[in-house]
Amino acid sequence: MKNILWSIMLSILLCAYANAQTNTLKIKILSESNGEPLIGATIYSEQIEKGAVTDLDGIATIDLIPDGIYDFTISFLGFESVKKSIKVPNTEVLIIKLKEDGESLEEVVLQSNRSTRTIKRIPTRIEFIGAEELGEKNAMNATNISMVLRESTGIQMQQTSLSSGNSNIRIQGLDGRYTQLLRDGFPLYGGFSSGLSIMQIPPLDLKQFEIIKGSSSTLYGGGAIAGLVNMISKTPEEEPDLDIMITQTHALGTTGNVFYSKRNDKFGVTLYGSGHYQKEFDPEDDGFSNLPRTKSVSINPKLFYYPSDKTTFWFGVNGTYDDRIGGDTNGIDNNENNTLYTEENISKRLSTQTVYTTEIDAIRSLNVKNSFAYFNRDLTVPNFNFNGSQFNSFTEIVYNKKGVRADWILGANLYTVDFDEDSITLERDQNDITAGLFVNNIYDITDNWIVETGFRADYAKDWGFFPLPKVSLLYKSNNSFSSRIGGGLGYKIPDIFTEEAEFINFNNILAIDKDGLDAERSYGVNLDFNYDTYLTDEISFSVNQLFYMTAIQDGLLLTDTNTGFFEFENAQDDIVSKGAETNIKFSYKDFRWFLNYAFIDTRLNYLNGNPQKPLTARHNAGSVVMYENETWRIGFETYYIGKQLLSNGTETTDFVLMGLLGMRNFSWGTIFVNFENFTDRRQSRFSPLVLPPTNDPTFTEIYAPTDGFILSAGVIIKPFGQKEHH
Repeated sequence: MKNILWSIMLSILLCAYANAQTNTLKIKILSESNGEPLIGATIYSEQIEKGAVTDLDGIATIDLIPDGIYDFTISFLGFESVKKSIKVPNTEVLIIKLKEDGESLEEVVLQSNRSTRTIKRIPTRIEFIGAEELGEKNAMNATNISMVLRESTGIQMQQTSLSSGNSNIRIQGLDGRYTQLLRDGFPLYGGFSSGLSIMQIPPLDLKQFEIIKGSSSTLYGGGAIAGLVNMISKTPEEEPDLDIMITQTHALGTTGNVFYSKRNDKFGVTLYGSGHYQKEFDPEDDGFSNLPRTKSVSINPKLFYYPSDKTTFWFGVNGTYDDRIGGDTNGIDNNENNTLYTEENISKRLSTQTVYTTEIDAIRSLNVKNSFAYFNRDLTVPNFNFNGSQFNSFTEIVYNKKGVRADWILGANLYTVDFDEDSITLERDQNDITAGLFVNNIYDITDNWIVETGFRADYAKDWGFFPLPKVSLLYKSNNSFSSRIGGGLGYKIPDIFTEEAEFINFNNILAIDKDGLDAERSYGVNLDFNYDTYLTDEISFSVNQLFYMTAIQDGLLLTDTNTGFFEFENAQDDIVSKGAETNIKFSYKDFRWFLNYAFIDTRLNYLNGNPQKPLTARHNAGSVVMYENETWRIGFETYYIGKQLLSNGTETTDFVLMGLLGMRNFSWGTIFVNFENFTDRRQSRFSPLVLPPTNDPTFTEIYAPTDGFILSAGVIIKPFGQKEHH
């Protein structure tokens, strides 16, 4: 009995001692400017490896702290971090006010990574194109996003048809089908529609571009072998915004764009409409158009609903009608007997997007999205017609949890593609269903080291199971230097919509053999170094150096069967792309100077001698000088494109492109003029684009601009006045 009593007394004493040695600390974080609580601010002490995130009242609670004096770091995006020594125990709720940090407010929060971290705290390398640069590119090309992408380091816009102007994006030398185009995270532009997508996305209602180079399949599924481009749309703000943009080119192209947005307490709206007309343009006077006659209309309304400060629901509809006809300029107006060569593409696109986002509490959020997309294309050339429709659906649910040192992302999605061709000769319909689960973690090992790991498991009907791990590591020594290294796996389900198939208008191409073909798989790695500093009080300098390698196994090849038909087969060896990209920036007062260089070495190991991939320049360089203040924006661009190989092994010439842009801002809007390619470098100056006979011509591969010099001028009217840019 005595032993039992002694045990009870000892337990009571131990509990009392433990309670005396551990404490609960509460800290309330407020904004210094307005006294509002800051939700989601972090408090952390390395000494005891404990921390917390503030709740809806701005209070962080940390339990089980031993007696003592500890250093805590308090931080929140857009505010200066504070280090404070706190003596424990402390029974009061400590109040700490944070001061807004002008530089931190400029930090970019990215969406492609699905987290809420700034670009400086994400281990995955993401390139960002913001509103200012998009405004410049709008003035250069108001009809589509090709200019935005073409002038990014290591990205090539590969034109696949002279008559239609179809283009595909190539990242680091890899074909367009290996790049995933997203809009607000939705995969709306793949498969059948990919050849025309870039030509049908106007840029005025976009607020930023995010580009990930290298395998990005862990977060976004199949197709992102070379990388992904996520276009982020503008959202409504309390201040109304109205942009009316009218552009005219000397090549008889006219474009009108209108964007309006407004938000009140519970509802918001964005409305976007675009119309474009291009007359056929033949700068060589050889009787064949270099720009097709184009009539295009696009509308994109969105309705936003805000039931609370923490919840957003929005629904959008996107519709596009595009009719483009090129070829023999006499046949464009009258070709009833098919005696003259013309190519006509009539396409219709309709898609819906629905998004529900809610913050469960200060550290957890839920995002649910869905889209349905319809695309129809009718391609007609003499004696051949290719007509089909594609239905896509995409549904996704994502759960985010933000911790003191670790952020978690868990999600699942379902993606369906149904292509139906209107044909009585070849059966090329395709139906694919892919379901995926993914998890991603970003962990702050220390203030200097951050690691990101992820894993996706996809199952594609008829193609099997695809495990996709990834890992990235970020090192930040201080505010001047950082380095990232990362890698992962990717895959791509075969379909007939490749650049080679587009080049021959899908004529006599056999269907995908699901029993005889394997899905394409990839692995890749990126390593980059970043350094930025002030050389003087007024001159800043930054440099980014990237090295990369991507290898594709079982690459999809189009081969001639020698029976009049073409079929797809898997390559017997890898496609390997490796190289380097260099980006340098100088800033002095209102002047900025950008320099870039890309070395692209893409090898086809399945061919004897491992030759360089055709139509891929090994050396590319650029220089952009900008002068910008509140009134003027003037830019001069120079781009060098190195020698390329054609499919027959012939080496092309290298060439230099130059452009000049001038913009003048007023209180009511902006006027601009752009001299694109003013030295008139075009392929017809180096080699022919069309070989006779004209009624059944042969089109050569396109390796240089086909339209030459384009002068454009326009006006952007802002009835509500100019917004400030930072």
